[in-house]
Amino acid sequence: MPSIVITGGAAGIGLATAKLFRSHGWTVGVYDVDKAALAAASADDPELITGVLDVRDPDQWDAALADFTSHTDGQLDVLDNNAGILTAGNLADISPADVKAQIDIDALGVTLGARAAHRYLKATPGSHLVNIASASAIYGQPGIATYSATKFYVAGLTEALELEWEPDDIRVVSIWPLWAQTALADADTKSARNLGVRLTPEDVAAKVWESVHPTTVDRLLSRTSYSVGVQTTVLGNAAKFIPNVLNRGVNKLLSQ
Repeated sequence: MPSIVITGGAAGIGLATAKLFRSHGWTVGVYDVDKAALAAASADDPELITGVLDVRDPDQWDAALADFTSHTDGQLDVLDNNAGILTAGNLADISPADVKAQIDIDALGVTLGARAAHRYLKATPGSHLVNIASASAIYGQPGIATYSATKFYVAGLTEALELEWEPDDIRVVSIWPLWAQTALADADTKSARNLGVRLTPEDVAAKVWESVHPTTVDRLLSRTSYSVGVQTTVLGNAAKFIPNVLNRGVNKLLSQ
């Protein structure tokens, strides 16, 4: 049966994704730093493969993927780079430790995960790397500048690896949600207040499922990004076609 590893998978979008893929008969690995949440997820579904993983640590990546693939005869159909954190506030008011943690988890962790998973994905025909980006990468967002910047990084990494890994038959995509009903949306941000928190974790999970079951058109167009929800689709499409000064104005208005 097909298999997926989900980082940050013990809660929120990650757990919703795990439940969706399990409902379709997939072998699912849920890895997280939260041991209590992992225990709760495992108690709810003993068929989940669970383990502790700090995505900032390359050795833990190697151990987690070796553990998971020991249950699947080396097969890994999808790595879902879902783990992420957000610290809201003006950059000058955020501690250096909080800045570093966001970059290390949201950018470095995604990169280390891709690197560690490559050999397993390459050995599995038709595999996917899924990176969770964000609508905050459409235009840089004040109040969550570091988080927003890491998602620009994720978008760029996705595009680069889509080309780099094409000869290895690994499809690389990114998922672009706006605010969803998770712990990240608890941050006090002006854009969340202005736009509302309209997405559920299940909405994002459904888009992850869609992304790893591409249509013929998706493949022909080499689609690399999947917007979640009407708001993200409208904002993303507008950013492509309106002058930058208008795009800036819209984002300034949303952040006031």
